[in-house]
Order: sequence, then C-alpha cells, then structure tokens
Amino acid sequence: MTRAVFLAHTAAPSGAELATLRLLDALRATGRYQVTMIYTEDGPMVARMRGRDIETQVITAQFDSRAMRIGTGLFGLVTGFLALLRLGWAVGAAVREAEAEVVVAESTKALVLGVVAARRARVPLVWQVHDRVTAEYFGRVPALAIRVLARLACRGQLANSHATAATLPTGLPTAIAYPGVELPAVQADPRRRPAAEAVVVMVGRLSPWKGQDVFLRAIAALRVRPARVILVGGTFFGEEPYRAQLEELAAELGVAAEFTGHVDDPAAYLGDADILVHCSVLPEPFGQVVVEGMAAGCAVVAATPGGPAEIIHTGVDGLLVPGGEVTALTAALDTLLDDPAARARLAVAGRDRAHDFDIHAGARAVAGFLDTMVTRGV
Repeated sequence: MTRAVFLAHTAAPSGAELATLRLLDALRATGRYQVTMIYTEDGPMVARMRGRDIETQVITAQFDSRAMRIGTGLFGLVTGFLALLRLGWAVGAAVREAEAEVVVAESTKALVLGVVAARRARVPLVWQVHDRVTAEYFGRVPALAIRVLARLACRGQLANSHATAATLPTGLPTAIAYPGVELPAVQADPRRRPAAEAVVVMVGRLSPWKGQDVFLRAIAALRVRPARVILVGGTFFGEEPYRAQLEELAAELGVAAEFTGHVDDPAAYLGDADILVHCSVLPEPFGQVVVEGMAAGCAVVAATPGGPAEIIHTGVDGLLVPGGEVTALTAALDTLLDDPAARARLAVAGRDRAHDFDIHAGARAVAGFLDTMVTRGV
C-alpha cells in the first residue's frame, strides 16, 4: 500500500479543500493508498477530514495564510515566501515520520511548503493544481515564479481541467484529474415549475470574480422573475465587504435575493432549484458546482471560457454563455424559464452527464498517476 501525504495551507471549506476531502476518502476506498492530510492552520476542514476517519495533522507556525495574495507588494511576497520555507521544514519532519512515499501539494502556497518538505523527506513532490496559473489570478511576476518553481521542483502535475493544464509549465508529466463529486444515492427528478414559481440559485463563495453582480443584473432584466432568487455562499479571504455591496445592488435593482451565508452542504438548495447559475467573470479552473447542480437535477447555465466548457455540451445537457455578459445570461435564463419541458430535458441530460465525474473514477485516475510518480528509495 502506497503512503501519500497531502498538504494544504488553509483549512477553510472552499471548493479545492472540499474536493480534496472527497478525493482522499475515495483514494482510501481503492485499497491502494494510505493517506495523511496536513494543514498548516486549524479550521473547519480539520474536523471534516477527521469526521471521515482520515488521518489529519495540523502543523502551525507564524504564517498568515492570507499573505501572498493578489496585489501583495514585493516585501509581503518575499517575507511570506520565507515564512513558507521555514514552515515547510517542519512539515518535512512530519512527512518523514509518516514514512510517506509521495507528497501532494494542494495549492500554490502548499507547493512552496512542499518543495522543502519533500526535499527533507527525500520523496517526490506532485502538485495538484486547482487554479489557472495566469497573471489575472496571481499577477504577472508571481505567476511566472510559480511556474518556474513547479518546473524545477515537481515530479509531476495533476490539473483539474484542460483549461488549467494549459497554464502550467511544460516538460513535466501532467495528467487531467477532474474533481469528482459524490453522486446522490437516488436520482433527482428535474423541477418543472412555471417561470413565476421557479427557484434560481447561484452557489459559491461571494467574490467579485465569481460574478454574483452579473447574476443579479441578469435576474433584474428577466421578462418574468422567478419566485425565489438565492445566493448560497459565504465570504472568505478578506472579501467580506463584497456581500454588503451585493445586498445594496440587489436593493437598487429591486431583486428580492436571499443571501444564505456559508452553507456546509448546499445539497438542499440544489435539490429544490429549477436552475443553477454559474457566471464567473474570469475563466473558471473547473467548476465543481456545475457538476453538483447537474447531479441534483437542475438545469444549468454556466460561463465560458474555462472548465465548464469541458463539462457542458451546450444545448444538450446545459447552456453556456460568455462570462460577464449580462445580456447573454438574461437570454439564457428567459429561455429556460419560458419552457419548463425543455428545461427538464436539459436537466435530465445533465444528470446523466454528471456520472462522468463520479469521485471514484477520479480517484482511480489520481492513484494511477501517483503510482507512476513514486520511486522507492528516492
């Protein structure tokens, strides 16, 4: 049985961390991997990992996980980088104690930690990439530095989509491993409410690049407004003021939007919704919520470019619209709301498509790639 350590810099329950939780649980189910999760801060994900009996450690130091964000100045970048290196040395001791054969870094900050940890433990480092490594996400110089570091230090890369893989350094073994979802035990039937009784949801953390403002403007322009408009998700990483801005915008537009705040499991909202909207204004690395909505029986409208274009066949199992274009999103929603029968046909096809992203298939793909990365005695 191969022993693998997965490393994350944050224990906040955002998309990448939840995908890692599902992956580790499914990897164990293969019977081929013994997994350990290491976080460098405490947080909700620690309890959630342990709740699934996944061995989980917390190794802390004087490091703020919010450091080295987009827009951080040079001094902040340098001091944050050095702090990560020091923390990586401590993590390396834990990797050695676990007798791990491979370290998997789950973020760009975890990559910096992992470089030191893997070297100290003398095991290969694999980077599982959940973000597109581009200037619009990280800034031009940090994006370049991240790609150089990965090229020099990693044995291989796992990308969450072809869109993400296209932004990674060339010359390294790279595999596509879509974040898998846990499919419901019972298939959900699509909802067929008329437009004025329909429920439209958007799920995801409240962040400017996720496009909640675009969503509200599109709702305001509909021919017939749905009965409920729900924004499911909280704020993380210093973006708390954005919720207040969205609430002000909804009031200005006359949209009676419901803001749920952070929800551990949005399944109840997805299971009741007629339509799920994804409308990121930057290219989405993958878009787990798109698959989750399809699996829950929603008709899905999602933004391109990015990962959603690898999930949805537009007009067949969902609709794709250009990210950031309010008019296009409004037109797509009008189309779905006006024709409940056509909406239901898309939802049924989407539900079938979601099975292609089952977590157990994803775990087998990850395990197969990690097997090629492990060299005993490194």
